[in-house]
Amino acid sequence: MRLTRHPQSPLLYPNPLNAWEALNVFNCGVVRHNGLFHMLYRAQGVDYVSRIGYAVSADGLRWNRLQQPVLEPHQGRDDYRGVEDPRITPLDGTFYMTYTAFGAHSFFPMIARSDNLITWTDVGPLERAQNKDHVLFPEKIGGRYAILHRRPGQIWIAYSDDLIHWDGQQVIMSPRLDNGWDSVSIGSNGVPIRTDHGWLLCYHGYDAAHVYRQSVALLDLEDPTQVIHRPQEFIMEPSEWWEIHGDVPNVVFSCAALVVGEDLYCYYGGADRLIGLATAPFADVMAFAQQG
Repeated sequence: MRLTRHPQSPLLYPNPLNAWEALNVFNCGVVRHNGLFHMLYRAQGVDYVSRIGYAVSADGLRWNRLQQPVLEPHQGRDDYRGVEDPRITPLDGTFYMTYTAFGAHSFFPMIARSDNLITWTDVGPLERAQNKDHVLFPEKIGGRYAILHRRPGQIWIAYSDDLIHWDGQQVIMSPRLDNGWDSVSIGSNGVPIRTDHGWLLCYHGYDAAHVYRQSVALLDLEDPTQVIHRPQEFIMEPSEWWEIHGDVPNVVFSCAALVVGEDLYCYYGGADRLIGLATAPFADVMAFAQQG
């Protein structure tokens, strides 16, 4: 099974009229709320610092965006590379954004909250260590917040009562050294999706040639440390010219996967330059996910 590029992809391009997003737009989180699609996307401009912009759409294809970013470097330790790779989780009536604060010598996995998807307040770092690809589950597990994150090369899980203090850290998925496409490093993509068969996790991996591909896995609903299925194959790899050639070549990288009608929508960055959409019937994705 493979995801199919939407014929309107790429959906979002850099805007040369705005200095902060004139070079690249990519790696976006997307959520549906009040009948609209809301996108938070990473953008880079002439200074090469990453900021997070906001766009809204009625159909998930045609987007209107704000002319100013909704999140910029603001901590002192993120002024070198900026704020990166937003993922959006609606939970208990609040929106949470996980993002990476990237400084000159280190990067930190941050969590922010909002009531309107535009004004964001930091909750705090997941941990004061180099870490990224973190995303909150859309509901509490065992009465506690749960988050996936990436320490070098592996997907980890952690739990919290307050989104500030985290424990229960453990590895749930590692690269498969004999598998080729995900043999070097893996990380979570968008928010895990609850299904009758487990949490559907979209994740990425890359190989020795540094080609980024995407696949899925199923985690146990009550104990997501347990990986129920993990297919051997990927469901997407770079093939379009704008996925192969860009600021970082040979990359398809998603921070958003959501069910729209009977389809899975996967919004992704191509070669760290443009934003695209790939889809598949959700039933086909689930059938594939249960093969591993």
